[in-house]
Amino acid sequence: MNLLLENIAKHVSLTKEEQERVLSLVTLEHFKSKKILLQEGDICTHSFFVIKGILRSYTIDENGVEHVVSFACPGWWIADMYSYLSQRPGQLYIEVNEDADVVLLSKENQEKLYKEVPKLERFFRILIENSLVANQQRLIDNMSFTAEARYDKFTKKYKDLIHCLPQKQIASYIGVTPEFFSKMKARLLKKQS
Repeated sequence: MNLLLENIAKHVSLTKEEQERVLSLVTLEHFKSKKILLQEGDICTHSFFVIKGILRSYTIDENGVEHVVSFACPGWWIADMYSYLSQRPGQLYIEVNEDADVVLLSKENQEKLYKEVPKLERFFRILIENSLVANQQRLIDNMSFTAEARYDKFTKKYKDLIHCLPQKQIASYIGVTPEFFSKMKARLLKKQS
């Protein structure tokens, strides 16, 4: 749970009592690889903070093709934000990519924390603002960058994960087919040699 407190401390300073209150309102769970934590159509009642392992969020289109929205590695939060904030059925799946230890924070307990530890309202506002900026930048990148440039940005953002993720999921994240991704990587390797 130290990683959770360190994550919060990057943005707000909590007293020992406030830290204890946070820890009393979250749960730590271990999930095996391939476990679905949220399905399309479910209401997202928890946000997830990764202590160990990898989670990913994705959608599935009408042709059954997965489109990766995000990955969460240790020290990162993940949720279907539309569903979590509105408490309406969501569009995302959240799946465990690699065995994971995950802190769960329910929407109800987050609201309690806002009242009891007001600094956390600022903390989550900062997280949401950072997420909004990152999503806007990703949208701009997808519209204006080549697949190679998007892959380069991906390798910088997820440098610790690049060797842990299936190529198919990386291709999906950068918006190309697995076949195109394979050819692109071969071209990049040829350029480097």
